[in-house]
Amino acid sequence: MRFILNIPNSLTMLRIVLIPAFVIALEYGRVELALYIFFAAAISDGLDGLIARHQDQQTELGTVLDPIADKFMLITSFILYARYGWVPEWLTIIVISRDLAVVAGWTAVRIQSHRSIITPSKLGKTAIFVEFVLICYILINKNFGVLPSLYWPLIWTTAALAVSSGLHYVHREMKIAAKG
Repeated sequence: MRFILNIPNSLTMLRIVLIPAFVIALEYGRVELALYIFFAAAISDGLDGLIARHQDQQTELGTVLDPIADKFMLITSFILYARYGWVPEWLTIIVISRDLAVVAGWTAVRIQSHRSIITPSKLGKTAIFVEFVLICYILINKNFGVLPSLYWPLIWTTAALAVSSGLHYVHREMKIAAKG
């Protein structure tokens, strides 16, 4: 059995620990610090996957913990951003609903087929990537205001990808559950 507390899993846990720091920075109006924390989390996200694959350090814990860390950061960001008026509340509802739909699909598959891992799709990965881009775009603009006006195109793209990837996951997982 592989050592569970390897470097990739430690980096993932660091990302989870950075979430309260991110929240505190935003709550105290330290948007620049929040941006640095967000970048540190993003870099650790990239590093953990890279190290896990290239050093053959992939573990079952990491397979579960990595998407949870991403979800916690995204959901926390969207809730705070909606509260501050930085993103529309309806977008936050769509993003969170997508995640709930994925969990519901996973639960159905788990009950029917006893398969415990959801394999990410390209559409799902794209949706998550665009959500992170939107969060980062807003933080950069709040700090520096130097980016071109992509706010509404990013909002609508995020919404479309969240809806379509959520439906895709539920459809795919329900097909698997029906076979299982």
